[in-house]
Amino acid sequence: MAAASQNSEGRPDAAAPAAIELRGISKAFGPVQANKNINLRVEKGTIHGIIGENGAGKSTLMSILYGFYKPDSGEIRVGGQPLTITDSQTAIRAGIGMVFQHFKLVQNFTVLENIILGAEDGPLLRPSLAKARGVLRQLAEEYQLNVDPDMTIEELSVGHQQRVEILKALYRQADILILDEPTGVLTPAEADHLFRILEGLRAEGKTIILITHKLREIMEITDNVSVMRRGEMVASVRTAETTPEELAELMVGRKVLLNVEKTPAQPGAAILEVRNLRLVDPDGVERLRGISLDIRAGEILGIAGVSGNGQTQLLELLGGYPEKGSKVSGSVRMNGQELDLTGRYSDAATRRARGIGHVPEDRQVEGLIMDFTAWENVAFGYHHAPEYNKGWLMDNAAIRADAEGKIERFDVRPPNANLAARNFSGGNQQKIVVAREIERNPDLLLIGQPTRGVDIGAIEFIHKRIVELRDAGKAVLLVSVELDEILSLSDRVAVMFDGRIMGERLPSQTTTGELGLLMAGITDTENAADNTGLPPDHKHVATLPGEQP
Repeated sequence: MAAASQNSEGRPDAAAPAAIELRGISKAFGPVQANKNINLRVEKGTIHGIIGENGAGKSTLMSILYGFYKPDSGEIRVGGQPLTITDSQTAIRAGIGMVFQHFKLVQNFTVLENIILGAEDGPLLRPSLAKARGVLRQLAEEYQLNVDPDMTIEELSVGHQQRVEILKALYRQADILILDEPTGVLTPAEADHLFRILEGLRAEGKTIILITHKLREIMEITDNVSVMRRGEMVASVRTAETTPEELAELMVGRKVLLNVEKTPAQPGAAILEVRNLRLVDPDGVERLRGISLDIRAGEILGIAGVSGNGQTQLLELLGGYPEKGSKVSGSVRMNGQELDLTGRYSDAATRRARGIGHVPEDRQVEGLIMDFTAWENVAFGYHHAPEYNKGWLMDNAAIRADAEGKIERFDVRPPNANLAARNFSGGNQQKIVVAREIERNPDLLLIGQPTRGVDIGAIEFIHKRIVELRDAGKAVLLVSVELDEILSLSDRVAVMFDGRIMGERLPSQTTTGELGLLMAGITDTENAADNTGLPPDHKHVATLPGEQP
């Protein structure tokens, strides 16, 4: 396909019909106005970013475009022609494809079977599979989307699964691709490869709509960007004519600090000492393979890695609730005292009593009881504390007063302690959990994915609270899949792959490229041996997958 026509300045020709044009789109769910009079023009052959805080209406708008929702009012034009999109099949026939954040693939089907699923040519599968194999080979060569058509999805890495989703859309002859948070589970190298794929698609005349919260990606890959706030479109600009700071202010409605402000760490004595920690899950899979690390008072140790490489099991084990039936070995010392890993004192309540706070990776499953009120959730796990009790009875008035203070100090919105947790946005749910754990003044804070699904304003706030805890002489173990977050918050960075620590680095002495290689299990042990700047007891010999540490 030829690229979109451009004027003498190299910009898309405004006289040419847009790939997508939304006019006056509105959508309400009961009293909640998700989209309000949205106007959006996406030029052909461009990569158009859409950003906004949680609840800004981005997903609703794209769901309307892909036929999941019907707008209450407004018009959709595709290629200059009005189109009523009643369902996803209508969108697909109009050349619109969508790659979801959580892939829609059948895990035990092959790549080829997933490609043709829902797009078979008839009752006999063999002709469809033969046709798909040829088309798939051509698409893979043309767009650098190489993937073995006969492998099952469960055998593929996350990055290759994403390629399958893109191939599915291209097989259905999509000219317009919507990608929702496409790099959330990719290593930096996989993200870079995805960007090369998107650039190749653009060069062939395809149109890309990219939903992401990562301003760095917006600046790196998009031609134009639109900003949504509270259901409205507040700006659409050429990316080259704006800055991350301007975009952040448009998203939030105020100036936002994009970089974490912190002084150099002043580490003290070791708070946590982990030696040769191993965990085999109930299915017999070894999730932790000899983890050893130290965290000192007054420092943040960041654990980088793609999800599923043992970080979750490490946090759960240290927090006192490994998956039931897991086999654990190794030793963990907290403030010089051995922690029970398998006996009657290995539970989460004992961990809290020993000075360990825990913000879990999944706030809704592990951090909150969604049907309980905010004030009840503030006491969750600490309900036996003396200040919450009068003799044998809980002092609900004291808990409520304490919760109201935390809600005010942590700027939880709306500031209503009587609301159920499920009625708060994701960012405000996270603030409730962070307030509960940080304000217990733990010696060690375990914090997993602190800003997952959290908008820029709340990210800034949570980062400040974590740094304040460090500056108060506490130790922080931070797990995040966001490399920017790891590098800006951490005083030291350890990288996990396949249940092992692949190496440690100082943020000032490494790059995202180097960390990305470690996250993919690739390391040069000779080069890694002495470039950490750490004392000998903080260095780890990196091992390759399959080797014993």
